[in-house]
Amino acid sequence: MRDSRKTLIEKRFARAYRLALLATVVAATVVVLGAFTRLVDAGLGCPDWPGCYGHLMWPDEAHEIARAEERFPDAVVEPDKTWPEMVHRYFASSLGLIIICLAVLAWRNRDTKRFPFRLPLLLLFLVVWQGLFGMWTVTLKLWPQVVTLHLLGGVSIFSLIWLLALRLRDQPWVLTASSWHKLNTFKPWLIAGVIILFMQIALGGWLSSNYGAFACGDFPRCQEQWLPSMNLSEGFNILQSVGPNYLGGLMTSEARVAIHWIHRVGALVTFLYLSGFCLALFFVGDRRVNRMAIIIFGMLLVQVGLGISNVLLAIPLLVAVLHNAGASLLMLSLVTLGVKIWIATKPVEEISDD
Repeated sequence: MRDSRKTLIEKRFARAYRLALLATVVAATVVVLGAFTRLVDAGLGCPDWPGCYGHLMWPDEAHEIARAEERFPDAVVEPDKTWPEMVHRYFASSLGLIIICLAVLAWRNRDTKRFPFRLPLLLLFLVVWQGLFGMWTVTLKLWPQVVTLHLLGGVSIFSLIWLLALRLRDQPWVLTASSWHKLNTFKPWLIAGVIILFMQIALGGWLSSNYGAFACGDFPRCQEQWLPSMNLSEGFNILQSVGPNYLGGLMTSEARVAIHWIHRVGALVTFLYLSGFCLALFFVGDRRVNRMAIIIFGMLLVQVGLGISNVLLAIPLLVAVLHNAGASLLMLSLVTLGVKIWIATKPVEEISDD
């Protein structure tokens, strides 16, 4: 009887794990599509929500386009911008449905030991808000505050879904007493790293939503100066009025320079902190920890390289999309390490061979 119950519980974990992996793949797709949509200026490709010019898909036939422009005289149909917006919405909606299924599974297994319960419900709460931010992105005409929060919501959901998958997989490291105690001292430093990276992603979102990527076209200096003329108060004014169409941005050149310059400073801080953190992990003395440190540092180097390439190559679409995706994957690597640290098993008292 006990064995059959154990087998049933294992099947429940396996089913939920596969669903969480599917959600992770879909979330990754949503993040990439969101970056692509933003970078090709298709955020207002559809002036209404959740449809597109009143269509479930998007208008592509001549008569559909004519009818759409008649219904929305102030929004000319641009087919190359309607489909990215709608494809992004389809994948986002699919992710929402998968998260609902995960929440239902969590509720049904709320009495099962070790089955994550609060995390799927948190994801359900976040995905509802993410849907609202998606709507407000359109209805508030790319208001930078909403666009930035929408980006951060996507990264948060992506990271938490991966966290859920790792929890359901439940494969803890078994460490020696020395390694376990050393690794646990890194918990606050890892949390600080996650916060720093999250803030840097927020800066990137604010930069993108205010169209400041081209403000500095040279590297490592900005406009051939180490400290260019900038307007920090305008650049970080989060009280911008609601109402104007923010497509293309409304800030002055000096305000965009301020955002770009601060984003570079944030990148330097993030690089130095995470590099030092990865180096310190080698003192734990465990090959699995060393491997994670190498992965995190490698992804950090790639991300920095993509950021520099964006500047020197004038924001090529592929590089810009990869830079957005790379930030999320770097966050996932920190989440992976965090889960491994928190669920690492306490070592059994080592017995000497004396």
